[in-house]
Amino acid sequence: MKVDFYRHSLTKADAVAVAAVLETPFLTTGKVCASVERQIEGYFDAPHAILMNSWTNGALAVLLAMDLQPGDEVIVPAMTFIATANVVVLAGGTPVFVDVDPGTLLMMPDAVERAVTARTRAVIPVHLYGQMCDMRGIHEAVSRACTGTKPIIIEDCAHCFEGTRDGHRPGRYSDAALFSFYATKNVTCGEGGAAIFSSEDLYRRTLETRSHGMSALAIDRFSNDRYNHWGMNRLGTKANLPDLLAALLPQQISVIDQRLPERKRLADRYRSAFEGGPLRMVHQIEGAVSAEHLFVVGVGNGARDVAISRLNEAGVAVTVNYRSVPEMNFYRLRLEGSAEDWPIAKQWGDETLSLPLFPGLSEAEQDHVIASVRRVVYPLANT
Repeated sequence: MKVDFYRHSLTKADAVAVAAVLETPFLTTGKVCASVERQIEGYFDAPHAILMNSWTNGALAVLLAMDLQPGDEVIVPAMTFIATANVVVLAGGTPVFVDVDPGTLLMMPDAVERAVTARTRAVIPVHLYGQMCDMRGIHEAVSRACTGTKPIIIEDCAHCFEGTRDGHRPGRYSDAALFSFYATKNVTCGEGGAAIFSSEDLYRRTLETRSHGMSALAIDRFSNDRYNHWGMNRLGTKANLPDLLAALLPQQISVIDQRLPERKRLADRYRSAFEGGPLRMVHQIEGAVSAEHLFVVGVGNGARDVAISRLNEAGVAVTVNYRSVPEMNFYRLRLEGSAEDWPIAKQWGDETLSLPLFPGLSEAEQDHVIASVRRVVYPLANT
């Protein structure tokens, strides 16, 4: 049996929304995007939302809106996707890596507090695999540690659209929170993202930096059937999402909470099947609701890559989420310190692999994944 790592749930019926956009003269960021932004604001009870063409460009736009300067530091976890650190470099800042909790692999408040310096401009907690960081604790840690202007907190919610912690969704304890609508995400339009803001000033600045720094979008430049002049107040990038892709989002957002129990059922089946076995699993936070975006396991004894090969031979598609970012050549050659400074991220990055998890994964397919893991991976992890 062949089991895909991921299959999206979009169908031909979703093409109707795209066709509706094609019936209009406006394909780029326009009325559809504006409507989805209002929908996102309502879902998160946030005052402002902006759609982006990716998490990465959205985060870059936010950092450009902060006007980072050389020497400005941004604290990021060592265990995350490379984009979390890359955007800091692209915006002209310096990423400062902190290690993560050994059970949840999340950024911890005490690590943030130790890392804050007079040069810290921002902190980017990452809600990894679907579980939220302790945002209240991080917010309080930043407040305790700063001696001057308080650093901005930007949540990386690429894995966590529908998750909650302490009764709150993302955005409650941050200045901005960024989401991904990449092809494999719980809400997807192939490529895309969004940002929500509690900071009015950061929102206004990001409206400009997501479109080259221009003071008006295309729909505003040609409003009332007339051309309207625009200006440029700050450097920006190209991060706006077109209506063509935004049209795929409203239906998915409207049912995302109804789809979560299926993701949880599948994840719980994995957890039950592997409980007591030789694989490492991520600790589940009591009282939190995970978006169950990924199901990852750790294969010890240096056997992870052999495990991937044998699972592939058994027809099971898997991937790695993620290796330790400071271990990447680009950062390893530029950073002070070594792997010993981020031991948890290093160990997990050497061991992790992600198993298929998506609504529509059949019981027979999941049973094949479980049986294959027990048959070809357990012996490797037990040696």
